[in-house]
Amino acid sequence: MSTSTPPVTPTPAYRPHARYVLLLGSMAALPAVSTDIYLPSLPDVARDLGTGTAAVQLTMTGMLIGGAVGQLVIGPMSDRFGRRRPVLVGIALHVLTSLLCAIAPGILPLVALRVAQGFFNASASVVAMAVIRDRFVGADASRLLSRLMLVIGVAPLFAPSVGGLIAGQVGWRGVFVALALFGVGLWVVVWRRLPETLPGHQRRDGGFATALAGYRVLLRDRHFLALAVLPGLGSAGLMSYVVGSPFVLREGYGLSANQFALLFAINGVGLVGGAQVNAWLVRRYAPIRIIRVIVPVSLLLGLVLLGIGVTGAGGLPALLIVLWLVLALVNVTPPNASAIALSRHGEMAGTAAAFIGGTQALVSGTVAPLVGVLGGTTLAMTGVMAGASLAALLVLALATPAYRSGGWTI
Repeated sequence: MSTSTPPVTPTPAYRPHARYVLLLGSMAALPAVSTDIYLPSLPDVARDLGTGTAAVQLTMTGMLIGGAVGQLVIGPMSDRFGRRRPVLVGIALHVLTSLLCAIAPGILPLVALRVAQGFFNASASVVAMAVIRDRFVGADASRLLSRLMLVIGVAPLFAPSVGGLIAGQVGWRGVFVALALFGVGLWVVVWRRLPETLPGHQRRDGGFATALAGYRVLLRDRHFLALAVLPGLGSAGLMSYVVGSPFVLREGYGLSANQFALLFAINGVGLVGGAQVNAWLVRRYAPIRIIRVIVPVSLLLGLVLLGIGVTGAGGLPALLIVLWLVLALVNVTPPNASAIALSRHGEMAGTAAAFIGGTQALVSGTVAPLVGVLGGTTLAMTGVMAGASLAALLVLALATPAYRSGGWTI
């Protein structure tokens, strides 16, 4: 598509009930649960497997990269075979890889298995996005995506505490057994409750060549590309915090595992709260208008956070307050950018959702390791987070008509 104004499709009359939102949210949260429940164990994994900070952080970023590839593969499959079959197979393989992670003998096998786990986890998140596009567009899609953040936000609220408790009782390997059990429960619920939202006559025929043709269409739409990158840059800032905070807060500031889990939960409240504020905002303002304001505000807060990282001004309290504000805005831009992007290519929602999710995982999986490469310090974490915010503003300003006269109004 070459026009600068995304097409608007009539909004379906269907309205989701709470159990439907909970189902889709649980699917979309599978990668987050797999990430956050494991966080308190990172220092223990490094000691147990005799490796360093950068290597153990690869078990986190490897899952993101696996997720990026998985979404690019599984998205077109869901356009061809429907939504149910790919997600049921993917969750079943998530269970298997979780059990294999529990018996991994070294850091390299664990990294490889986490890549595979991310690949299979992608089936749940990409199908959840595609199901939303099958039934919603525009502000309605953005509002539902924001509601999903309420479910996804439970992961940072409770997963680290649960993971820390499990690791404290049976070791970090028990965390992966718990992930396998979660996958079993999710598989059963999806099998029983997820309806097929892509009728046979709407499915895309063909195999690999059809998938490549779909991606070529998306790659030629430069505004779609820009919108697809924005969630990735937001996720990059979030994952920089996720992979860096155990070392910054536990080792740099001497917090205990329980104190870290509590602070992580408090920041999770900010993540969830920001998403719910966005769900309220899209009832009153067009998604692009929200993005135009939130992206520069996020950069301003990111620069303040970086200043604290450089100078140490205000100590830990100042760092935590500004960090909370930065994280509260993380979940505002992605649902709006994703909703606008998906509205441009509703005829291949699975492929478009896969491209967005794959780009998000690839960007965050590429940027977040910089925290470890730069030393895993407070300065490294805050610097990468501020850099991601700056990149988001540049993409929005230079690659979309968001700030131009006569630009998007939806």
